[in-house]
Amino acid sequence: MANKTALRELQHRLAERMQAAREQTLIASWLAVECAGVGLLFPLRQASEIFAPVPVKPVPYAKPWLTGVANLRGGLFTVVDLAVYLGLRDPVPGRGFTAQSRLVSLGAELNLNCALLVDRLAGLRSDEQLPLAPEQPAGPLPRFAGPLRRDEAGRAWQEINLEALSRLENFLHVVL
Repeated sequence: MANKTALRELQHRLAERMQAAREQTLIASWLAVECAGVGLLFPLRQASEIFAPVPVKPVPYAKPWLTGVANLRGGLFTVVDLAVYLGLRDPVPGRGFTAQSRLVSLGAELNLNCALLVDRLAGLRSDEQLPLAPEQPAGPLPRFAGPLRRDEAGRAWQEINLEALSRLENFLHVVL
């Protein structure tokens, strides 16, 4: 009789835990990517699609961070090497894609056919998984740089506001 009661209590506790887990699902807010070993976060509402590398046609006399143009789903997109643009890596002419490289297109509401070349996708993250870091970078940051966040392992992740990035004069005039 005691075993039946213990079994019922266990089933009841498991059912409560499963219900709590369903109600507490984490809502992803960020697309986590890596560029030159640096963790970056793109707001999901500002990023659109993720593409595997495709052939990119170089643009003569372009800025070193402008990789070229590519056909993505029938549309012509400017491809920006984000690591080079941010100064995380020196430009290398003819640098090819790696197996983990991806293109992340900007959201349609930004009205800019542009895809950012990133070295690696690191998945979707929620605000709960990436709380604001207690320490924030000292000194002035670019307009597009948001707060610094840290994951449970202590790794730093920098928020990047894609809308603010796409509106910078040196970015906008070259990408258009």
